[in-house]
Amino acid sequence: MDMRASRKVQPKSQPPETTVSEERFAAVADGVELCYQTFGTPPGDGGTGEPLLLIMGLGGPMTWWDERLCRLLVARGFFVIRYDNRDTGRSSRLRGRVTRAAMLRAFAGRPLPQGPAYTMDDLARDAVGLLDQLGLDSAHVLGVSMGGMIAQTMAIEHPDRVRSLTSVMSTTGKRSVGWQHPRLLPVLISPSGSSREAYVARSTLVWGLIGSPAYPPTADEIREKALTTYERGISASGVLRQMMAVLTQPNRGPRLRQLSIPTLVVHGTADRMVHASGGRATAAAVPGAELLLIDGMGHDLPSALFETFADAVRRTADRATPFGG
Repeated sequence: MDMRASRKVQPKSQPPETTVSEERFAAVADGVELCYQTFGTPPGDGGTGEPLLLIMGLGGPMTWWDERLCRLLVARGFFVIRYDNRDTGRSSRLRGRVTRAAMLRAFAGRPLPQGPAYTMDDLARDAVGLLDQLGLDSAHVLGVSMGGMIAQTMAIEHPDRVRSLTSVMSTTGKRSVGWQHPRLLPVLISPSGSSREAYVARSTLVWGLIGSPAYPPTADEIREKALTTYERGISASGVLRQMMAVLTQPNRGPRLRQLSIPTLVVHGTADRMVHASGGRATAAAVPGAELLLIDGMGHDLPSALFETFADAVRRTADRATPFGG
């Protein structure tokens, strides 16, 4: 089912007060700890919200899931969990140097002398490990960009753990869809400098290239997001290791066709990081998936669309068969 959102969407209301946990840590694999935070009352403490796991994209800490959106999702009946992927924010840093030559070979689809430091399967197992640590048998899963790839992999490899799947501005891993605008790669792999101001300047450049033209953030909003990310902890080598996991991922299309869970695919028509063909291919692969195309949306989550996102995730979850806690 293909739907298209209107160009101008305004938030309808302020979300109610929400219980927000401190940031905590969970050991999910050998040598890997994830930093996470929850919104709403946990099921074990009498909460009635359905678990919703949020998975962010390349180099993005969990704070890129805006608190306002998290609170709106709680208001829609979810117990929300957001976390830093490995090599991001306050979660564990791994080892493994990625050379420029290896990155270019992977981008071209050529064989590598050795495999990546970790794969999309490993990142999906991290997410499952976090559910284990929280005592959750299953959850609705919402992933953005690389997070969408992780969420798709999670649904394929661990179908009993995923109640519904929402994949936003992501792709199947097939190289002929979801391509990146050629202007972006040199910017993404170029050194950004180690100082705070250098990071802010590079962030301003990147978001100017990939952000939503119909919903442009202000310079102050970009700067605040960049400063928060920098202060949380950045790792240039970690971003490259994540990028290698993305560039070496398999085509999930054939296995996505075997899914039988409610699925929503959201994509912006102005996305330069992952072309909208990636979203269309994902929706076409999953039986019964809803495709929501948003005019003027790029590769970000504009606040003007928070209500649209929250409503779409809710109606997708409503299609799921209740199971597990």
